[in-house]
Amino acid sequence: MRLVTFENPVRQPRIGAMTRDGRIVDLNSAAALYLRDVRQEGAYARLADALVPANMRALFEGGDSSLDAARLAFEHVLDQRDNLVGVNGEPVFYAASEVRLKAPLIPKKFFHTAGNFREHHEEATKAGFSHPVMPWIVFFQNVDAIIGHEEAVVYPEQLTQELDYELELAVVLKRAGKHFTPEEANGYVGGYVIFNDITARDIQRREMKSGVFSFCKGIDTFCPLGPWIVTADEIPDAHNLAMELRVNGESRQRSHSSKMSVKIPEILSHYSPMGYSAGDVVSTGTVSGVAAFSGDPKAWYLKVGDVMECEIEKIGVLRNRVISWEEAYGYKPKAMATQETLR
Repeated sequence: MRLVTFENPVRQPRIGAMTRDGRIVDLNSAAALYLRDVRQEGAYARLADALVPANMRALFEGGDSSLDAARLAFEHVLDQRDNLVGVNGEPVFYAASEVRLKAPLIPKKFFHTAGNFREHHEEATKAGFSHPVMPWIVFFQNVDAIIGHEEAVVYPEQLTQELDYELELAVVLKRAGKHFTPEEANGYVGGYVIFNDITARDIQRREMKSGVFSFCKGIDTFCPLGPWIVTADEIPDAHNLAMELRVNGESRQRSHSSKMSVKIPEILSHYSPMGYSAGDVVSTGTVSGVAAFSGDPKAWYLKVGDVMECEIEKIGVLRNRVISWEEAYGYKPKAMATQETLR
């Protein structure tokens, strides 16, 4: 399934699954119908809320039981009429034009992997970047910075002049867990999603003098995630996926998930002592081709009006436009305190 979080025409947040022809099935409504009509459950609405809640993180907290229930409900309504209504008279199917996609989920924790594709380290070395991209280090992303498909990245001109992109494959966990082995890791994988790790490179260089970085990647809107979560059964080998990022239609990053130095089971196992919650997200690192390490960084850094398209085979395309602070908030940005001015 391709799982989405969306706002219906009356702006209610719901979760759904995309059909092959681009419609969206409201999974909670479909589950209530399945439980009433197929399972003949008396408390079908209450049971649907428990098994297939209208919240993506809560769905993954239900583990395989909830994912299986969502799949059965989805399959039950697929062959029925487009104007099918739910148990309370609500639509079950929506056209894509009727809804607004949001970020597929907001995790409790977002585990961020850096330096896993050695091609990224090699291009940084060739470009003379101030610090090496060390092999697969971990830090946490700011979950409040998450935005969804077609939502805007706001360029904070008062903070940075070197806005960059980073295409990444990310994993969604379907179970809570700690201290598990790589051999056990696949049992925790619920699905996969595209992540664009927006980075302010000038801030990053300053941060890396202390050996850590976070602010440069955690600024508001710097975490596009989407467009949907593809469940693990749809992607039997996550290390066999073509990856490409385009800016205004021009290919900037092009690689393949097989080039990870450390594979997903090892990553998940290595971070597991910190403890996972169901619905947590783990990124796997970016590939070569970022603006900062190109032959002409100033020409390649993101500008207001640029449109980024992140594409990963078997998942889809995550698209986001860069807009100005003034367009986003209606006023010009004020000068902000920086690491330099605070000294």
